[in-house]
Amino acid sequence: MASCRRPRLACSHLSTKGSPVLRMSTLFLRTLREDPADAEVPSHKLLVRAGYVRRVAPGIYSWLPLGLKVLNKVAAVVREEMDAIGGQEVAFPALLPREPYETTGRWTEYGDGIFRLKDRKGNDYLLGPTHEELFTLMVKDGATSYKDLPLCLYQIQTKYR
Repeated sequence: MASCRRPRLACSHLSTKGSPVLRMSTLFLRTLREDPADAEVPSHKLLVRAGYVRRVAPGIYSWLPLGLKVLNKVAAVVREEMDAIGGQEVAFPALLPREPYETTGRWTEYGDGIFRLKDRKGNDYLLGPTHEELFTLMVKDGATSYKDLPLCLYQIQTKYR
């Protein structure tokens, strides 16, 4: 929680709840007048021009302060709605083992469209393009009785494709 030694009324940088206030005058926001040369999709053009994201490399973007604020608010709305219907949030790792994807045939199905790597012991891994396999394994191992159902699980996570 933010704190300040000045009297509350004199603290213009804090809200009435004691949290920092986002001011346009201090926001790191750099907009563009022209569409980026590599942008083809209208939403992509708008996000870059409005200063929500910046390109790091082809297909790789950094979230800038305003964009991250919007992303976090959208995630909060999704969490609130999912929790309201009894959903339980889970988080899976970004680095996933080969075995579940080999079982479903997706290890070869993905081809060169995913990021694969080996650890120092030679074990195969991939950066998670999807987590259906892990969801399925978790429920298979965890929901052992009909009394465990219905079950509503969700995740809000970065995907690598």
